[in-house]
Amino acid sequence: MFKTPKSIRLQIGIFGRTNVGKSTFLNYITNQDVSITSEIPGTTTDVVEKAMELLPIGPVLFLDTAGLDDRSELSSLRLKKTGNIFERSDIFVLVIEAGIWTAYEERIINESKKNNAPVIIVVNKSDINRPDDDFLDRLKQYSGNVLVASCTDKQNQNFAIHDFKRRMIEILPLDFLNPPSIVGDLMPRGGVAVLIVPIDKEAPKGRIILPQVQTIRDTLDNGQMSLSVKETEYELALKKLKQKPDLVVCDSQVVDKMVAATPEGVKCTTFSMLFSRIKGDLSAAVDSLAVIKELGSGDKVLIAESCSHHPIEDDIGRVKIPRWFKKYTGKDILFEDCAGRDFPETLEEYKLVIQCGGCMITRREMLARVERAKAQGVPLTNYGVCISFLHGVLERVISPFPDAEKRFYALNNVC
Repeated sequence: MFKTPKSIRLQIGIFGRTNVGKSTFLNYITNQDVSITSEIPGTTTDVVEKAMELLPIGPVLFLDTAGLDDRSELSSLRLKKTGNIFERSDIFVLVIEAGIWTAYEERIINESKKNNAPVIIVVNKSDINRPDDDFLDRLKQYSGNVLVASCTDKQNQNFAIHDFKRRMIEILPLDFLNPPSIVGDLMPRGGVAVLIVPIDKEAPKGRIILPQVQTIRDTLDNGQMSLSVKETEYELALKKLKQKPDLVVCDSQVVDKMVAATPEGVKCTTFSMLFSRIKGDLSAAVDSLAVIKELGSGDKVLIAESCSHHPIEDDIGRVKIPRWFKKYTGKDILFEDCAGRDFPETLEEYKLVIQCGGCMITRREMLARVERAKAQGVPLTNYGVCISFLHGVLERVISPFPDAEKRFYALNNVC
């Protein structure tokens, strides 16, 4: 976090009139005492910069500015510095109060348009004055992202933080959504990956599925090599190699067989886990497994399949995962599913969401799903993570990812 230069961080400008609670909101949303706050107008006398790691987005820089209606002796200097922040900001956060919209707010909207920067409007101090529907409808003419907040509401702070991050993800410039390499950073240049590719009923005729195609391309882009085999030829492939492979990747459905046949010391994982890392939040997916031990008969679990393929007789999401859950928990858990982009807005009825790798949706869409689940307090995990856990091999296949591996060892203390 500290090594990332300011120039390549996502820059988030916080604007508004004096005493609307800009600094208080920044402290609230970062859960840190970043800016000095006071009821005295003009407390923020200069631009306060706060560099932090805002997961799952990455390195960001918050810019807390002086109020645009500042009338103190040094106001001209302060406002000049605030004006300079307009051009720096990738995202504008406009903090206002319910029922109040003036020329100052209009100026912020105009500056955001001039700089082609998206805006999140935060209606602050809702504990004192809650905005009515007419005012909220008016705000939506300026921005599709309106957040009602009360920075004194500690009980719902976690919800507010994740809701804010979800809205950020939805409007982020694409440059800040670049995913990590699929396998390029897991092997040395010239390294060899063995890709176990089942040819089953779900594989399109004459083709292999997208995650496997993209992984092959990623090895080529990074000066690496891949050997594609079916699970029935995997052990033969290992014997034919003069050296152990640098990485083995398999379909989640054969993860237990792959782990059993893979020599100790060889890194291995699943395609689904690779895509959880590049599309979503792999560490959070591991954390979410803790709820499995708490599930009881009648609890609901949502299977989120981002593909829209026609389900086959032994479909992994609709048939196999529920069967493995029954074997692991011994409980009659209720499973529901959604496909394609039909992801529910409200998730509170579910105890757990199990999301596929997400090769058919964008990183922005996946991160928005992750944050929506977090905001509603619903754990969201991933096919590969969940299946590996249910088969007792997660420790092995999470090892290529140090951060997620740490979460797994912490999880063991719970499960």
